[in-house]
Amino acid sequence: MGMCGMYGKDVRIFLKDQAKERYLELSSSNKDKCILNSFERVKEILKENPQYGDSISKRLIPNYFKKIGIKRVYRLELANYWRLLYTIEGTDKEIFVFVLCIMNHKEYDKLFGY
Repeated sequence: MGMCGMYGKDVRIFLKDQAKERYLELSSSNKDKCILNSFERVKEILKENPQYGDSISKRLIPNYFKKIGIKRVYRLELANYWRLLYTIEGTDKEIFVFVLCIMNHKEYDKLFGY
C-alpha cells in the first residue's frame, strides 16, 4: 500500500522493465549505493508529490515511449548525474507512478539524441 500524497490519494510506485532491471543491478552492487540511496529519497518525495519531477516537453519525448502509449514523461536527477524517468496514471482513489528508466547521463543523452 502506498502513502497518501498531497492530492489526498494513495500513491503507489512501480518499477517497469528497464527501471526494474537497473534497480536490481544497483541493489546487488556495492559501488552504486549512493545512486540507490538517491533513488530511495526520490521515491519518498514522489509519494508526497507525484508531479515533483521536470515535465519533459511532448516534442522531446523519445519515440520509444510514444510507441507504447506514454504521453507524459517526467525527469528527476539522481546522484552522480543519473536520471530517473517516470510517468503518472491514476484513478479516483489512487495515483500510480511508473518508473520507466533509471540511467546514467550517457544513456540519457543517447535516449534523447543529444
